[in-house]
Amino acid sequence: MKGFILSLRSEFYKSRKTMGFWGAVILPLLIVGLIFLAFLLSPGHDPSKVPGMFLWMLYILPIQLMMNFLLPMYVIFASYSVSSIEHKADTWKTLFTLPISKWSVYAAKYFYNVFLVLLCLLLFYLFIIGGGNLLGLLNHDLHFYDYHVEGYLAQVYIKLFFASWGIISLQFLMSLLWADFLKPMGIGFVCTIAGVIIASANWEYTYLFPYAHPMLALRAMMPKHMGKIGAAPEFTVDIMTKDVYVGLCVAVVVFIAGFFIVQKKSVK
Repeated sequence: MKGFILSLRSEFYKSRKTMGFWGAVILPLLIVGLIFLAFLLSPGHDPSKVPGMFLWMLYILPIQLMMNFLLPMYVIFASYSVSSIEHKADTWKTLFTLPISKWSVYAAKYFYNVFLVLLCLLLFYLFIIGGGNLLGLLNHDLHFYDYHVEGYLAQVYIKLFFASWGIISLQFLMSLLWADFLKPMGIGFVCTIAGVIIASANWEYTYLFPYAHPMLALRAMMPKHMGKIGAAPEFTVDIMTKDVYVGLCVAVVVFIAGFFIVQKKSVK
């Protein structure tokens, strides 16, 4: 465990000035900030007549729609960023000569990748909640304080985090296999588009394709039953669905396979 913690700390120090790390901060800030400004300057409706629950939905939905594409693309970028330092410096063999077990070094690199995605999603959640409450404070006609989405939105983002593990593992493995960015990025981009298409088409076996899992997870934020205007709809978030289980199984299998691939790199 001590070797794992030391390796994890090392990953942070190596990547703290890279775009892989700062992308986790800048992406949520930029996306939520733009929606915040648009909502503040031009709500597009008479805010005094819109109930708080519908205001939250109008505020959140554009962000969530962009997340269908942005989250997989960030995973692609972050996964490559974690491995690119060793690729560029050709230090894979040196990395495994350290007095730390190979498993600790590999696991730390993988879970730092997971941490970056978690950080990105956590900041999205915090910026959304903070931005909505700030909008209500700056413009009292925006009745954001009349409805609370914190608990419900937290469940959506927890589900989204679990749903992204399959993509994280696949992209991390590709980043180990290829030193250049184009191959993992190209494959990931094509798979992301394919995932959006088959999820939109409601294919029967969409849950088996990891790149469709974020879109399936984001559907959890849609109300199951819409009531009359002013009445709260029924929101239900089932976190552990079959697509999440498939993604976690893919993550475990690919994680183990990646370790053996990295071992071969260490003896070249």
